[in-house]
Amino acid sequence: MDKAMAALAEMEALGFRPNSASYAALIEGLGSVGRTLEADAIFQEMICFGLKPKVWLFNVLLRGFLRKGLLGLAVRVLVVMDELGVWRNRETFEILLDYYVNAGRLEDTWSIINEMKRKGFRLNSFVYSKVIGLYRDNGMWKKAIGIVEEIREMGLSLDRQIYNSIIDTFAKYGELVEALEVFEKMQQEGIRPDIMTWNSLIRWHCKAGDISKALELFTEMQEQGFYPDPKIFMTIISVLGEQGKWDVIKRNFENMKYKGHKKSEGLQPSATMFCILANAYAQQGFCEQTVKVLQLMEPEGIEPNLIMLNVLINAFGIAGRHMEALSIYQHIKESGISPDLVTYSTLMKAFIRARKFDKVPEIYKEMESAGCTPDRKARQILQTALMALQQRHYHNGFT
Repeated sequence: MDKAMAALAEMEALGFRPNSASYAALIEGLGSVGRTLEADAIFQEMICFGLKPKVWLFNVLLRGFLRKGLLGLAVRVLVVMDELGVWRNRETFEILLDYYVNAGRLEDTWSIINEMKRKGFRLNSFVYSKVIGLYRDNGMWKKAIGIVEEIREMGLSLDRQIYNSIIDTFAKYGELVEALEVFEKMQQEGIRPDIMTWNSLIRWHCKAGDISKALELFTEMQEQGFYPDPKIFMTIISVLGEQGKWDVIKRNFENMKYKGHKKSEGLQPSATMFCILANAYAQQGFCEQTVKVLQLMEPEGIEPNLIMLNVLINAFGIAGRHMEALSIYQHIKESGISPDLVTYSTLMKAFIRARKFDKVPEIYKEMESAGCTPDRKARQILQTALMALQQRHYHNGFT
């Protein structure tokens, strides 16, 4: 885009102007990389030279402005559309609808829907799923479900998008039995659940404390060929970790690992997934299990990254094994990896737990020498160590 803008400047310096297609390409390109204000400037120049953009170009600008919350510029785009006699198409309305729903603006949402009806646009599953979501997020879940009746009365079949909205609405407000009933009906009608369907059911069952059903759905999802979203995996691990069910965590992770080659949708096993599992063990100070997760990464061809090694330092630190934590730190440096702020802070905390207060200032100095700027937490750790050393010296002097 920089080269394109430079070419435009050179072109205009020579007294030439781009044609309509070139202007459109520039605006679309700038919009795609978030340079909306530059896109707007090119758009204004295009209008100034008497060129009339197509409706799709207006939509590009409209989407870009609303994505950044620039409502004033978005409204101006709509005004220019009206002035130039460019009719709004379905995409224009859906862009506006999506914005108003996400902003929780119920009145404006219905205003757009009514305008769509007046213009002769039939309401589709996208529109209805957005309305259901808006009611759901505003606590009006019964009204959200009432929309389903309106859909049926209009003879519009329920598709996956609408089903997902209904399931999420029921589940969010604790109506898990109804959510599962809709889930079953969805499948009976030949509509295959997608990753969003599974994620919604698992997440809300976890939040309701029904971890057994969440795990059942988690397993069924994998059997259906979906790999779990990391956030969902982390939610399950967190709940199981709180309950101390580490054997269940390990068993589910092993099942995921062995089924990974069958997955066709969702995210594949990655360093992030291993880090989530390792961190669950590390938070409990289970060093051996954390190391085993590290070992599991090797057969998968995944190299342990800095995040994983930081987790390992934390595991040893929580367990009070500061020498092992220090050895991991040495390994990081010997491997040519640059320790980050988390590395230094985690290691200093390990020394604090082991009451090796004199080691903390040494690591702090190494952090500064490496060009890593200490944050407030790191400074607090140092202060804690210095105060402990001061008290120790005072006590020794007194005795």
